[in-house]
Amino acid sequence: MRAGIEDIGLYAGRAVLDIGRLAEARGLDPGRMQNLLMKQKTVALHFEDAVSFAVNAAKPVVDRLGDDKASIELLIVATESGLDFGKSMSTYIHHHLGLDRHCRTFELKHACYAGAAALQMAAAFVHSGSSPGARALVVTTDTARPIPHTYAEPSQGAAALAMLVSDRPVVLELEKGATGHYGYEVMDSCRPTAEFETGDADLSLLSYLDCIENSCLDYCRKTGVTDIASHFDYLAFHTPFGGMAKGAHRSLMRKLKRMPPPAIEEDFHRRLEPSLTYCQRVGNVYSGTVFLALCGVLERGCFTSSKRIGLFAYGSGCCSEFFSGMADAASQQRVASRCFAQHLDARRELEMGEYEQIVELARGIPFGARNGEVDRTALRDIERRYFTGAGLLVFRGIVDYRREYAWS
Repeated sequence: MRAGIEDIGLYAGRAVLDIGRLAEARGLDPGRMQNLLMKQKTVALHFEDAVSFAVNAAKPVVDRLGDDKASIELLIVATESGLDFGKSMSTYIHHHLGLDRHCRTFELKHACYAGAAALQMAAAFVHSGSSPGARALVVTTDTARPIPHTYAEPSQGAAALAMLVSDRPVVLELEKGATGHYGYEVMDSCRPTAEFETGDADLSLLSYLDCIENSCLDYCRKTGVTDIASHFDYLAFHTPFGGMAKGAHRSLMRKLKRMPPPAIEEDFHRRLEPSLTYCQRVGNVYSGTVFLALCGVLERGCFTSSKRIGLFAYGSGCCSEFFSGMADAASQQRVASRCFAQHLDARRELEMGEYEQIVELARGIPFGARNGEVDRTALRDIERRYFTGAGLLVFRGIVDYRREYAWS
């Protein structure tokens, strides 16, 4: 039985910050900034959270099913932006999407790897044939906790991606069994509190490079692949920032293919650079970044014939997976019809003062608060122009621990 991504949705917010503007304001080294290969990053507004992002990404996907919505029998939400230690945010998402009550639902966490884990779990559900014709909905949703005045801040984005997984995989057909894994305990990055991200940047880079090499080798061992340069037509890696994906590609090609630098550079431009299309404009979106990279490949790649895409997912802590799927002209057409580039173009560009205000406002209702109300007076012009009448879900506050949302 076939399994993979049938449809995909993206919500990358309504506000964006230019990375050059941020770097200048923070006094960051222009040379180092160029190596990040970043242009913009989405900024979640103070009346948005991981639930509202998820629903806004998934609702168009669910609505396109019409009366067939009840075929969604599994909802998995992958995130490292949890809102409660016990109550799964998938319950809120299930409610606001109007999914059937016979749909299994839960939340999955493993840093940036959770999205890939959720996709593989959903595909296994489809492959099992336990409910013929049933679909799974996988939603990756994360909003960053910015670390001001660091080189991490420019890459910290926000977005949700919703993937409908079924036996009709138009967007990407996963190759069953074509996957390699590698992981171990390492303290490279973490979120020890709801308001704070921290870690060892150098250790994170080394762990990422270690994992991409060894998960790729495990993939080759399991599949019998001997030449990763010819086997994969395109590549899509977890992309904390573009420069890290480029460096990982360089390391992989040097170690496993012994390519000279000019050949590595050509290979990067041909097979991996398309994956940076959206990542450069949104930032690191954690559990969904590898799928944002996939959308970039499907946007810019050549799919006149069926092509194999190699995907690498990495989550700090750590766990990684190298897997592959097939895409063709229908895949490209479906992603193009979702108009992701236009969605990004429609975001409101922020001034630094507005960005600083949003960061401060986001601290307004602390994790675990019993009651709290979103400040409806702050940034009112942005809310009126970019949300009112748009049919987007927004966060309104907390009443006796229950999170309250409304449609704009």
